[in-house]
Amino acid sequence: MSTVTVTEFIDARAEDVWALLVDLPIRANWLRTVGGVELLTQGRLGPGTAWRETRTRPDGGDQAEEFVVLEARPPHRLVLSSPGTGVDYRITWTLRTMRRRGRGCTAVSVEQQALPIAPYGRVVALLFGGLAARTVEGAIRRDLADLATAAVGASDTEAA
Repeated sequence: MSTVTVTEFIDARAEDVWALLVDLPIRANWLRTVGGVELLTQGRLGPGTAWRETRTRPDGGDQAEEFVVLEARPPHRLVLSSPGTGVDYRITWTLRTMRRRGRGCTAVSVEQQALPIAPYGRVVALLFGGLAARTVEGAIRRDLADLATAAVGASDTEAA
């Protein structure tokens, strides 16, 4: 099993960050690598909610990723599952309200675990583990930077 964790401090309320994170139809508006989102289930976001995102890979190609909500505790915790080839991924978003530099902010941590489900998944993880972890970390950092930009922009608009 491989785990990557990244934390970003966002100068916005946890409720505002959460609202952006779980508003699936607008994800493509604030995530620069997401070209589109297709909802696979209807209704309010909660366990069982599923969607497909089309993401741009670093090489310029497109890749579809499916996500299913395993747990949602607004505005503090969102756990997703995403099937891969020989590996299943579990992505946990944790939002904590805190004070930083004398101001309120939200610490957003994203933990991605790669869980091999087939023998070749273990072999691939062994051979490419470090490279894959660096690639995943970079992708998470980009997503968190995009989330921070959108959340701070939304907070600035509300304050005006």
